[in-house]
Amino acid sequence: MKLVKTSVKRPVGVVMIVLAIIALGVVSVRNLNVDLLPKVDLPVAVVATSYEDAAPEEVEKLISEPIESSVSSVEGIETVQSQSQAGSSLVMMMFSSGTDLDQALLNVRESVDQIKGLLPDGAANPSILRFNPEQMPIMSVGLTGDKASKLTEVANDQIVPFFERQSGVASVTVEGAKDREIQVVLDESKLQQYGVTAQGITQALNNANQSASVGVVEKGNKDLQLRVTGEFESVDDIKQTIVQTERQGTVHVSDLADVSDTYKESSGKTLVNGEEGVVLSIMKKTDANTVEVANNINNSMDEIESDLPSGFQTNVIIDTSEYVKMSINSVVQNILIGGLISFFVLLLFLKSVRATIVIGLSIPIAIISTFTLMYFTGETLNVLTLGGLALGLGMMVDSSIVILEHIFTYRQRGYSLVDSAIKGASELAPAVIASTTTTLVVFLPMVFVEGIASDMFAPLALAVSFSLIASLIAAVTLVPMLSSKLLAKATEDSGRRYWFNRFLDKVNNGYRAVLRWVLGHRKTTVFGTIAIIAGSLALIPMIGASFMPSSDQGELQVSVETQPGSSFEHTEAVTEKVDKKLEKYDDVMETSYLNVGGGGAMAMGATGGSATYMMQLVPSSERDRSTGDIVQDMSDDLQTVAGAEISVSATDSASGMGNPIQISLNGPEHEVLRQLAGEVVNTISEVDGVHNATSSAEAGVPQMRIQIDAEKAAQYGLTEQQIMGQVRLHFTGQVASQYREDGDEMDVTLMFPEEERSTISDLEDMKINSPSGATVPLASLADFKEVQGPVSLQRENQEPQVNVSGELGDRDLGSVTNDVKEKLDQMSLPEGYSYKVGGQAEDMAKSFSDLAIALVFSIFLVYAVMAVQFENFLFPFVIMFSLPATVVGVLGGLFITGLPLSIPAFIGVIMLAGIVVNNSIVLVDYINIIRRKGVDRYEAILEAGPSRLRPILMTTLTTILAMVPLGLALGEGAEMQQPLAVTIIFGLTVSSIFTLLLIPVVYTLFDDLTAKFTRRNKKH
Repeated sequence: MKLVKTSVKRPVGVVMIVLAIIALGVVSVRNLNVDLLPKVDLPVAVVATSYEDAAPEEVEKLISEPIESSVSSVEGIETVQSQSQAGSSLVMMMFSSGTDLDQALLNVRESVDQIKGLLPDGAANPSILRFNPEQMPIMSVGLTGDKASKLTEVANDQIVPFFERQSGVASVTVEGAKDREIQVVLDESKLQQYGVTAQGITQALNNANQSASVGVVEKGNKDLQLRVTGEFESVDDIKQTIVQTERQGTVHVSDLADVSDTYKESSGKTLVNGEEGVVLSIMKKTDANTVEVANNINNSMDEIESDLPSGFQTNVIIDTSEYVKMSINSVVQNILIGGLISFFVLLLFLKSVRATIVIGLSIPIAIISTFTLMYFTGETLNVLTLGGLALGLGMMVDSSIVILEHIFTYRQRGYSLVDSAIKGASELAPAVIASTTTTLVVFLPMVFVEGIASDMFAPLALAVSFSLIASLIAAVTLVPMLSSKLLAKATEDSGRRYWFNRFLDKVNNGYRAVLRWVLGHRKTTVFGTIAIIAGSLALIPMIGASFMPSSDQGELQVSVETQPGSSFEHTEAVTEKVDKKLEKYDDVMETSYLNVGGGGAMAMGATGGSATYMMQLVPSSERDRSTGDIVQDMSDDLQTVAGAEISVSATDSASGMGNPIQISLNGPEHEVLRQLAGEVVNTISEVDGVHNATSSAEAGVPQMRIQIDAEKAAQYGLTEQQIMGQVRLHFTGQVASQYREDGDEMDVTLMFPEEERSTISDLEDMKINSPSGATVPLASLADFKEVQGPVSLQRENQEPQVNVSGELGDRDLGSVTNDVKEKLDQMSLPEGYSYKVGGQAEDMAKSFSDLAIALVFSIFLVYAVMAVQFENFLFPFVIMFSLPATVVGVLGGLFITGLPLSIPAFIGVIMLAGIVVNNSIVLVDYINIIRRKGVDRYEAILEAGPSRLRPILMTTLTTILAMVPLGLALGEGAEMQQPLAVTIIFGLTVSSIFTLLLIPVVYTLFDDLTAKFTRRNKKH
């Protein structure tokens, strides 16, 4: 080939190009975005609306349903889900893969704008957002101090602006913060004494807190703007606000109420490592480097610590970059170990350090080139892309091995170094290109795979493809050039490492003997192979299936749910018992964050009856138990805590992909769905492997329903709306105005003393003011009934829905899902009600289906490439018989290692389709070459097999042994690539054995069949 000749004749040019690639690669790797996993494209939009103090039923009817109806016709929407909670509505739209989300958001905004006028008064303007998984915090920093009242002020005024100035930080939110508020606590006896109503005070505060332009006057040749200023400048201004009495007198607000500058009432509490504090959650910019942003924050900690008031300190609670760095380091370590193993394997076979270096140089060149290509294609440096490099490490040298060995052959025939390099590389370059192409084409169908499987593994496919293309170019240019300069002494036989040549001779003799036997017992060989393959299929039920491997990130979440409606004090008392139980885990606990009752991002929708712990364990290398073991032990210990339902779960890379088990129940009535959900929870809890089964429609919150008698209200000149407003003011408070101070704006809230709004008697005795000035007890105007109200109401595609979810115990997802479906099929659901299994189980089924189609297309493309290479349809068909035997290795490997069939393992199967045929190509191609020289078929096979055994062993061993570190899952984050590596290691090992024995037999059978047809055609 011309390229080979040019590289040998112009070595300086090749060296300069290599140096340029190295320089570009170094620059690229410094600028690559580092993350744990590739970006997952989730085409999801959210419409969020608040409707203060409304019950879930009202929110659903008045907010959620109109929004659902308006957006359901937007093009590209697959599913519309809504969640209606007390005071808020969340409508989520899932679009089909490939949808232009920017355009879709515009369409959603137009649809929502059309129904804004139909929303009730008091409903907030709907917010339309793009859901982005990258908006999750990359770090959580706790702030504690000896002055709890100052925590929020210090966090908002000092730390938030400081962190937001750091490079790559998008935003910082404060969880557990206390919002400043001017509280106007009314004295009811004073209100009655002066004849003033709460509405009158609200109007007075609003009127006194106004500024406006009122016109223009002339002064000389200038126009002066007239502006009346009357905004509150101090809390004293609020106290001195004048209120008109019913007798046309005036009093000040301070005569009617106690005005104080304080914080809003909260039913939540945040503890950082056991101390009261606040938590700052740090989000990075979309294109920012996770590790770099976290390093910037960590490096700036000392600076902000020195500026904090005395007694205040910060603690890093969660730092996702730590796990990212450990995972990346472990993969790099595995790459280095795999590279060393490949180097020693080559040294063992080649007996020459120089020859090994010639081949070994293709590895760093390929890796550096891959970094450059990844940078220009926008890929990130993550566990999977680096894992792709580690997996492709052994394959990178395959082309170089074949080229170098052929150069050796010409050198031994007496050709000069230059001529040997040119002739040896030129002759095998087409075959090497074809062989590499068969490996590359298996990734093409991945383009048509959608969803998480594509988002996660397309970058891996690109990394492997880039590395193989780079190594192929190095094989046909760099290797011949270096061979022509460095291998003068390497080709001289000095007798070194004779023991290994002797060992290979014994292996060759043994292989030749076995080959003779299988050629003499062809039927036995074929049927024996079929029996082994069939036997391996029996392992499938014992292997099971899962979506994605779980990784030990060392993050735990403990959820504590007390009885619905429990007070904050009761829940706090339960958490104190939990704290005592958790003390035994202090040796493995690094940091912890507790949120009781709400106020934190993790406790969204929480009430006073819930609490959430987030805990970071020490790295796995510093503890003798896995996160899963600790979760199980902790769960068992916490079940003894009375008064609450407690669940413990681990956070890992698969956590953001939904619950492992999720059952959606749909039907016309929420109440019926709630009952069915309870039955489903009990039913699936009986399934072995189901852990923490819960329903989204757990027991409701106790409610006191106030049924106003419209007739009685009308007798006093009152409407239901007026009565509802007074009740809300009495028990919830009402924002009367805004107060600005130093650029901050806070609410001025009217409320009654807590002791007048805490019991049912306070509700019944509450005085309702009529327009005539009379007062009447609420009990005279309404009936009271205590009921159980829902915490939230869910709908999917405009139909009520309840979700039942569960986590996995000690079984695989596929087996548990099958058992759950069997149990559910035995239930008799009422007419009009149905269930659907979703979550990771649904994603797994869809991904497996897509990958199965990709596998079929990959096999076809491999056959097509070989048909072009051989210019024959029969020989590629013979070679393809090495694929069925791969099943034995794949299933056997997963069974031996105890790993279920997962998406990474399936990707490994697809990769094997392109890898295992390479050895068969080498063998069949050489048999044909010998036969064309006039050698008998039987003798040609006996000669080709042993002579090709050496390069087959070299390429197979380098590929397999380079993956062993990944197969052993050494280091943090290696669990993600382990199934892929195990699949390739065992699949390629077993396939290579069958290739060396079965392919010659199949070759003879098809050759006989061809000859029979040929003779029959000649007779005709």
